[in-house]
Amino acid sequence: MNTSELLNIRLYNQLLAKHGMKEPVEVVSWMGAMQSQSLEPAKWAIGARLGNKTVKEVDEALNSGQIIRTHILRPTWHFVPAEDIHWMFDLSNPHLKPVYQSYVRMMQVDEKLIYAAIPVLEKILQGNRHLTKQEISDRLASQGKAFDIHVLNQVIHYAEREGLVVNGRLKGKQQTFALLEEFAPRKQTLSREEALERLARRYFTSHAPATIHDFAWWSGLSLTECKRALETIQSDWVCETVNGRVFWMRNDLRIPAGDSALLLPPFDEYVVSYKDRSEMIDDVHYGKVMTKNGLFSPTIVLNGRIVGSWKKTVLKGSPRIELSFFEETNRKTRQLFAPEIARLERFYQP
Repeated sequence: MNTSELLNIRLYNQLLAKHGMKEPVEVVSWMGAMQSQSLEPAKWAIGARLGNKTVKEVDEALNSGQIIRTHILRPTWHFVPAEDIHWMFDLSNPHLKPVYQSYVRMMQVDEKLIYAAIPVLEKILQGNRHLTKQEISDRLASQGKAFDIHVLNQVIHYAEREGLVVNGRLKGKQQTFALLEEFAPRKQTLSREEALERLARRYFTSHAPATIHDFAWWSGLSLTECKRALETIQSDWVCETVNGRVFWMRNDLRIPAGDSALLLPPFDEYVVSYKDRSEMIDDVHYGKVMTKNGLFSPTIVLNGRIVGSWKKTVLKGSPRIELSFFEETNRKTRQLFAPEIARLERFYQP
């Protein structure tokens, strides 16, 4: 297997080639979890993997509770299927706890103050209330818990860490918070070994070819646990060495044919879910879309390789997409992206 074949297999497994899924929740379930660092662009991460869906249909999946947005796996936002959020939370929470504690120390916030506020937060959200951060702040203040934005953020983050709070239904463009057990009640509990196996199977099904180090990066788990998880599923997989690294993948490989021209959002799974991205982008261009402090730009992807970036502007209320290639690109190649531009503009059309 060469680099081109590796990237084409990834495109297929990441649902960026032709497939049969039709609904936003199907996409998120297949992917396991999808980073959603910035909510509006992250919706396109789902839309890019579907044919003719619009942002409104992604919103409907979020508002109905089919898809939940919360901090999970790594200490960042992710979309997760409601049916998977509890076992995934149980698996990832132990290694996230020290991260949140370090944030609080850095912000010089008293943990006792946070834990005193969490029961009040839980009470004001009871009854399936979905409140914005400002509404939460107002209600906390009315009960003698007035906080500045930094402390309020930590109260909410800690409530997430305790498995109490997740993002709820949208209020216009504003994100709300709701009680997890009211919005997505627990339906099953897995043992840690069962959860490890399930997460490994989801990752390598949707992200392969990938290495054990890629899985550790994506999952936030220790390399020891990742190796143990891979051992439970490896009988169904094959490995191959490419560019000096060992990649795991299903033994029924499918390689899509033809050119692939994609416009992916910042922090898209195709880019962010691998520790080593050398197959998809040249070192000389790396800093143009991925910075040292962890920021990712929207990317132009041609046949699995990142060849530029794009941005969305709004003209007279309608979205317009502008492409910026790393190198001079001929007209024929640029025209490959015309259908994708039209699809992206249609996705965000009011």
